[in-house]
Amino acid sequence: MKISGAGTLAITLTVQALVAAAALVVPAELIGVYVSLIYVGAMLGSLMAGGWVQRQGAIRASQWGLVLCAVGLLLSMLGHWVALAGGALLLGLGYGPITPASSHLLIQTTSARRLSLVFSIKQTGVPLGGVLAGLLAPKLEMTIGWHGVLLVTALACLLCALLAQVVRDELDADRKPDRRAGLGDLRAPLMLIFSRRSLTLLAAASFCFSAVQWSFSAYVVTYLHDGLAYTLIAAGAMLSLGQVAGVVGRILWGWCADRYLGAVGMLFSLALLMGVGTIGLALLPANAPVPLVALALMILGAAAVGWNGVYLAEVARQAPAGKTSLATGGALTCTFFGVVLGPALFGVVASLFDSYRIAFILIAIPALLFGTLLFTRRNLFAPQKSTTPAS
Repeated sequence: MKISGAGTLAITLTVQALVAAAALVVPAELIGVYVSLIYVGAMLGSLMAGGWVQRQGAIRASQWGLVLCAVGLLLSMLGHWVALAGGALLLGLGYGPITPASSHLLIQTTSARRLSLVFSIKQTGVPLGGVLAGLLAPKLEMTIGWHGVLLVTALACLLCALLAQVVRDELDADRKPDRRAGLGDLRAPLMLIFSRRSLTLLAAASFCFSAVQWSFSAYVVTYLHDGLAYTLIAAGAMLSLGQVAGVVGRILWGWCADRYLGAVGMLFSLALLMGVGTIGLALLPANAPVPLVALALMILGAAAVGWNGVYLAEVARQAPAGKTSLATGGALTCTFFGVVLGPALFGVVASLFDSYRIAFILIAIPALLFGTLLFTRRNLFAPQKSTTPAS
C-alpha cells in the first residue's frame, strides 16, 4: 500500500489533534500549573525527538508519544499532587516528539510550493484538539466524572497508537535501528539550531511569538472583564472569536506564504499584525464598541494563534537533508520555553505596573523586533530545498 501525501497529512493531523486534546482534559482548577508542567516535559520530549525518529522512525516515535500521553493521563487519575505533576510531565514527553515526527514525514511527501499550507493544515490539529476537548470533556465529565474522561482519552491515545501500526512499515522505512542513543542526543538539536543563523532567528522569533500567543490566551478574558467591564461569559465568547480567527488564519497564512509572500515575509507580516492587534486591544477605552473590540481580538488571534504552520514549514525547509526532526525538535524547545516563560513574565509585568494594558504592549515589542529582524536578514534563508512531491 502506497501512502500519498494527503494520507500522511491525515495521519499526522489526527495524531496532533488527539495529543492536543489529551493535554486539555484536566479539571479547570488545575489547568495553569498542569499545562506549564506539560510544556516543561514537551521541551525535553522535543530534544529527544530527533534521536527517536532516526532510530525508530517517525510513526514509532508518534506511537511512543501517544503511549506516554496515555500513561500520563492514567497517572493523573490518582489525584495526588505528585501523581498529577508526574502525569503532566509524561504528557509533555509524549507531546514533544509529535511535531518533529510529523515534520519528518511531511517534508518527504510535500512539494516545496505547498509546504507552508500543508504544515499549516497539520497544525490546525492543535486547536481542533482543543475544540474536541472543550466540546466533549464537560459532557463526559457530567456522565462519568473527570476520572472517566481521563480514562477515555487515554484509551483513545492507545487505540490511535495501535492503528498507526498499519502504516508503520512503509512510513518508517528510513529508520536506522543500529543508531546508538546517548546524552549527545539531547544536545544535538540545540547545537544544530544555533549552528545555523537562519534556524537561530526562527527559534528566537518563535519564543517571542509563543509568548504573545499564550499571554493572549491566558489573560485576555481577565483583561476584558476587569478593564473593559465585560461579563466573564461575554469575555470568554470574545476569546473564542480570537481562537477561531487563529484556526482560519493558520490555513490562510500558509496559503499566502506559498503563493505570495514566502515564509519569512509572512512571519514578518504576522509580527506586525500581532503588534497592531495587541497594542490596539491595550488602547481601547472601557466604553469601546463591541465590533471594535471584536476586530482587535480577531486581528490578534489570527496572527498570534495562526503563525505556527508557516514557522514549522520554514524550519523544515532550512534543516539539513535528513535532519528535519532534529531541527524541529531544537526549534520547538525554544518555542515551548516561550509558552512556559511568556505568560509568567506577562503576569509579573501586569502586577508590577498594575496594568494589563502595559503588559500587552510590552509583550508585543520583542515579537515585533524579531519579526523585523527576520525580514532584514531574509538573505540568510536559502531557496526552498527540493522535497519529494506528493504522489
